[in-house]
Amino acid sequence: MPASSVFKLCYCKNIVGLANFPRLLFSALVALLSLTACEKTAGPAPARGPVEVAVVAIQAADVPLTTELPGRTSAYRIAEVRPQVGGIIAQRLFVEGSEVTAGEPLYQIASELFIAEVNRAAAAVLRSEATLSAALLKTNRYEDLIGKKMISQENYDDAHAALRAARANVAVAKAEREIATINLQYSQIKAPISGRIGSSFVTDGALVEAEQEEVLAVIRQLDPLYVDISQTSKDLLTMKRQLASGQIEQSDIGATVIRLLLEDGSEYSHPGSLQFSEVSVDKSTGSVTLRATVPNPDALLLPGMFVRARLEQGVQKAALLAPQRAITFEYSGSAVAMVVGADNKVERRLVKTGRAIGDHWLILQGLQVGERVIIDGLQKVRPGVEVSTVAYTAAAKKDVD
Repeated sequence: MPASSVFKLCYCKNIVGLANFPRLLFSALVALLSLTACEKTAGPAPARGPVEVAVVAIQAADVPLTTELPGRTSAYRIAEVRPQVGGIIAQRLFVEGSEVTAGEPLYQIASELFIAEVNRAAAAVLRSEATLSAALLKTNRYEDLIGKKMISQENYDDAHAALRAARANVAVAKAEREIATINLQYSQIKAPISGRIGSSFVTDGALVEAEQEEVLAVIRQLDPLYVDISQTSKDLLTMKRQLASGQIEQSDIGATVIRLLLEDGSEYSHPGSLQFSEVSVDKSTGSVTLRATVPNPDALLLPGMFVRARLEQGVQKAALLAPQRAITFEYSGSAVAMVVGADNKVERRLVKTGRAIGDHWLILQGLQVGERVIIDGLQKVRPGVEVSTVAYTAAAKKDVD
C-alpha cells in the first residue's frame, strides 16, 4: 500500500476517536453526579440509645465463714493388749480383724499353776483361821483367870498379842488368796475396750511375761472417729483479729458442724462436731491442730485416712457479697467492678475481695450497700457511657444476652 494511503487511513481513525470523546466524557460526568446525589440522599446514620445491662444491688447480710482444711482420721481409743501375768499362751480366742467387746476373752494362758496358787492360798487362809480360833479361846480363858489373880499380867498380855497376830495372819492369808485369784483371772487375757482388733503378734505356745514391751494385739475403737484438722497459724491469727474487732462472731466449739470430703471427692454422709483446738503451734509445720469427732457406724472411715474438712469458723456480720460474674480480674491481679451510678453512667471501680462464698466474692473494700454492679452486658460497656438497667434475673439475663 502506498504511504499516502496509510497516512489517510490513520488520520481517519483519529478523527473518529476524537468524535467519540465528548460522548465518553459526558457519560463519566453523569455517573459522578449520580453518586454524589446518592450520598446526599442517604443522610447521617441514626443515633443508638443507651445499652441495656443487668445489674445487682449490693446488700449486707450475716454470712457464715466456711473454710476447707486438710485433716487425717485417727482412732477414738487405742488399747495395746499385753499380759499381766507370765506363762505359755495356750489358745488364741479371737478372729483377727473382727469386732470385739470389752471383757471378751482374747488369749488363754496355761492356768494350772495359777489354780494351784489359789488352792495353796485358800489352805493358808484355813490354817491362819484355825490359829486365830485357838488364840481367841486362850484369850477368853485368860479373861476369867486374870480377874481371879490366877495368872500373871504378862501371860495375859502375851495371850492378847498372840490373838492380834493371829488376826493379822488371817488378813494376810486372805490377801494372798485374793492375789492368787486375780492372777488366775489374768491368765485369761480379755479385751480392755470395744473395737476392731488387728492381727495377733503371738501364736499358741509363745512364752509371755507380765508387763512386757511387746504387744499381743491392738484394739482400735472406730465409732466415733477422731479427725485431726490442720490450720495455719497465719489464718488463725487473722481470724482472732477479726474476732477481736467484732467483724466476725465465733460459734461455740461444740456447736461447730464438720463435714468431710473423702479422697475420692465424695462427701461423707455423717456430719461431725468440733471438740477442741490445740493451744500451741507445731514447730515443724507452723500449724494448729483442731480435733473433731465424726460418727462412723458403717466403718467406712479408717484411721490414717486423708480427708478435707469443711467447718464454719464464724459468722461475718453485715458482710458485703458480690456475684463472681460481676468481678473481673486484670493481668495485674486487681479486681474490678463496673458500677452504675445515680446518673446511669458506668464507673470502673477497683475492689478488694476476700474469700469465695458459693458463687459470690466477699467484698472487703471498694463497694457500698445499695450500689449497682453490672453482672450481664459487661462486654458492651466502658467507663463513662450511659446505660439502661434491669434487675438481674434469669429472664433478664436472656434478654441482655
